[in-house]
Amino acid sequence: METKVASNILPERKPKWLRVKLPTGKKYTELRGLVDKYKLNTICTSGSCPNMGECWGEGTATFMILGNICTRSCGFCGVKTGRPETVDWDEPEKVARSIKIMQIKHAVLTSVDRDDLKDMGSIMWAETVKAVRRMNPETTLETLIPDFQGIERHIDRIIDVAPEVVSHNIETVRRLTREVRIQAKYERSMGVLKYLKQQGQRRTKSGIMLGLGEAREEVIETLHDLRENDVDVVTIGQYLQPSKKHLPVKRFINPDEFKEYEEIGLGLGFRHVESSALVRSSYKAQKHIN
Repeated sequence: METKVASNILPERKPKWLRVKLPTGKKYTELRGLVDKYKLNTICTSGSCPNMGECWGEGTATFMILGNICTRSCGFCGVKTGRPETVDWDEPEKVARSIKIMQIKHAVLTSVDRDDLKDMGSIMWAETVKAVRRMNPETTLETLIPDFQGIERHIDRIIDVAPEVVSHNIETVRRLTREVRIQAKYERSMGVLKYLKQQGQRRTKSGIMLGLGEAREEVIETLHDLRENDVDVVTIGQYLQPSKKHLPVKRFINPDEFKEYEEIGLGLGFRHVESSALVRSSYKAQKHIN
């Protein structure tokens, strides 16, 4: 059967379902004040996440480690590509302190890719989880990890510190992976997710962006592949172009389509499916530990 690929015609202006209200509320205001006062580094603020107010109100926030310069040049990502700075070995304590100051109940940790390091940054990952545990014993953790080039001894360092959730995003369908995630591989990412579960990780998670030119059949195929690799949680959201230098949005996905993918995902047996235009990897992350 021939797969119909989405048209290359540029999409219309952002539809109404992508318009978001500015975050408000007492909890958000308090946390925003703490972030500004102590110059805390959260992805929520630096990435201008549309769900920041909602997540902060529920006691969830995302922190990026290992600097803000990535060794990879993915076509969708707004993080700067180049030669990263020297690893800051005080960073684990800084992140742990930020989580304590903000009184975060559930923290999501993520990072740039550090292919320049022999350990791919995995030691810093493990040390950060340990520091957060020491300083915030009641805080639960999700680690949104890179692929570590699929090297098992690096992945093992994450498994050994036992975060409640380990997440690795597939990002897009098989056909578009080379264009969207230039230095990544679809099968390698699936292999990372499979290995995590084989080694006893209790909860695994992945995310997909839509609107890059994928076909409906390809999205469903990706959901099947994730489930076959025993992934528990999947997030599905709308890709938005960070700048004119990045891949263009081919199509804005209708809310009804997101709902359809949610129903398909639940039918496949995922424990949780978050599927809507404004969903990002850490959306409602605190729910996914159960």
